[in-house]
Amino acid sequence: MSDLALVVAFGALGGAGGVVVALSMARKAAAEKLLVARAEASALRKAAQREVSGTALSAENSAREQALAKEEVADAALAAELSALEKKEQRLANQMGKHQEVEEALRDRKEDLSDRDEEVKRLRDRAASYRANAADTESSLRTRLEQLSGRSAHSVIEELRASWIEDAEAEAAQLIRTTEQSAGDASIGQEAQRLMSVASSRYQNHFLTERSISNIPLEPGVAELLTADNNRILEVLAESANTKLNLHESGESLRLEGLDGVGREVARRALKTLGKKPKSQTAAKENPQLWAADIRARLDEEIQRLGRKAFKVLKVPAAHAEIVTLVGKLNYRTSYTQNQWLHAVEASFLAGMMAEELGLDIALARRATLMHDIGKALTHEIEGSHAVIGADIARRLGEAEIVANAIGSHHADEPANSAYAFLVAAADAMSGARPGARREQSEGFNTRLEDLERLGASYKGVDHCAAVHGGRELRVYVSEKQVTDLQAVEMSSEIAAQISDELVFPGQVKVTVIRSSESVAVAY
Repeated sequence: MSDLALVVAFGALGGAGGVVVALSMARKAAAEKLLVARAEASALRKAAQREVSGTALSAENSAREQALAKEEVADAALAAELSALEKKEQRLANQMGKHQEVEEALRDRKEDLSDRDEEVKRLRDRAASYRANAADTESSLRTRLEQLSGRSAHSVIEELRASWIEDAEAEAAQLIRTTEQSAGDASIGQEAQRLMSVASSRYQNHFLTERSISNIPLEPGVAELLTADNNRILEVLAESANTKLNLHESGESLRLEGLDGVGREVARRALKTLGKKPKSQTAAKENPQLWAADIRARLDEEIQRLGRKAFKVLKVPAAHAEIVTLVGKLNYRTSYTQNQWLHAVEASFLAGMMAEELGLDIALARRATLMHDIGKALTHEIEGSHAVIGADIARRLGEAEIVANAIGSHHADEPANSAYAFLVAAADAMSGARPGARREQSEGFNTRLEDLERLGASYKGVDHCAAVHGGRELRVYVSEKQVTDLQAVEMSSEIAAQISDELVFPGQVKVTVIRSSESVAVAY
């Protein structure tokens, strides 16, 4: 029963006295419970203190263990670093030792060089003294000799030089006479034919006969694209290609008119891309100038590759970049439908083979022959014979004179000065005369030669005429008694003008009027 219940019970039984007794008993019971609670609280507090003390000790021990472990790791890392540092110090000590050795060696070397410099200086001074003595001795001896001979050293040198020149001229004249005398020898001709036959039989290649394309068929829609916006694309393409472009009324084809083979190729490729590639049409509409320039740039790169390829195939050192470009451009130039790049390579191989048979420089013969027609790549831009133009270009761009002369003389525009010039001319003729090389009716060719000779022979005082070099030159031989030197000059101009007016011919014709005199005497 609870304390309150006891109080109530006692109050009910005894009134006020009972209440007092009940309250006293309740106070005593509460005091006892308080003592018990305080004892339990004290026990709990002591237990908690013991537990906290044990946990703190455990945490402290764990922290100490971790600290010891970290200390051991740090000691190990420090020991490793100390060991590495000791090794570095050892290597540094070794390097310092080597450095000191090198310094000592350099110091010794410097002392040796200083001694040598002094020795060289002494030797130079001695040499200068010897040279001065020699110059004085030479001067005194020269003066003594001039006094004894009564002549100056300069006059003696000039006399010797004149004598050597006279001997060289006599030797050259004798060589020319011997050559002229042997020119009609049948054995010489047979040997030349043998060399040419050997070269022709050794060289084989396949060449397709090419024709210039004048009319190009157009794909559907290309004509409308070209003429859109007041012929904008057509005019830009014609300007870039340097070629006149005439569109047919039907819009199915376009005609090319121009002498620039490279420009014609630019136009042909541009029209082809317009018909086959939609991207090209878009580019042409957006920026025609850039589109045409891009096509031209790609073709220029191909021309460079062709030029380098020719030198590489012939195993000839590359020439100036401008010459390489001209050689590449020959691929877009034809002569009587013969591709001139292929002709140059073929003729170069033939010249190299003949040079090998004659014991001459094969590479030099090939080099001169490869460049012999570079003037044709510029003939439409510069007036004059392609041989002369090519020779001028070669000289301007640093080619050897023997190469330039071979280029300029292969059509007799200038006198030949070496055997290589004749090899170039022979190889050029062999390549052009190869069966199937050039498309030309023999009847028309013979007729043109006959017309040239007939026209030249129609002038007064002409003994006879000869069309040479495939009709590229007309040689007119006149009588010295009927034609003066001045009249010969005028006659060449008149014949050339008449040929231009009356005859149709490819390229150009050189007219040479020859007036010579001979004096013959017989000694008995």
